[in-house]
Amino acid sequence: MTVAIHPAAPHHLPFFIPGPDGSDPLLVGTGIFLIVAVVAFGLIFLRLHTLPERMAHRGHKLQFEIVAVLGLLALFTHIHAFWVAGLLLALIDIPDFTGPMRRIAGSTERMAGLPPGGGDTAENAATGPFHAAEHPQGPTPPDAVPERARTRVAEHHEA
Repeated sequence: MTVAIHPAAPHHLPFFIPGPDGSDPLLVGTGIFLIVAVVAFGLIFLRLHTLPERMAHRGHKLQFEIVAVLGLLALFTHIHAFWVAGLLLALIDIPDFTGPMRRIAGSTERMAGLPPGGGDTAENAATGPFHAAEHPQGPTPPDAVPERARTRVAEHHEA
């Protein structure tokens, strides 16, 4: 069955006019373009949204977890101040105060003759050399103190 074109219609129709079979190439092309555009916009949005978290992770920042939580709060509450706070926190380099304190504590434990990490228990704190006058066992014997600590103490007293 052939469909005859109306005599008043032009013989060459543009591509965006659907044919007699019902196919609409412009509608199909527009639908594919919209799907690709929505997915691309979503990916760009999520990439921009995770910018502070990626910056904090790349810089090995201590406040990485705080920045990540602020990013999630901004995502779920739509309060943009959380995202700005996370971005500013990711840009700031907070100094690490715990690392030097741990090294000082470890050195003090070695000088006192305690095992590493042994100075933080209540039993070791009560029986340590600083509380020797309060306990009957007396001060720490000299052979329990490492040789390096004894030489450093001796050098300090000579000076």
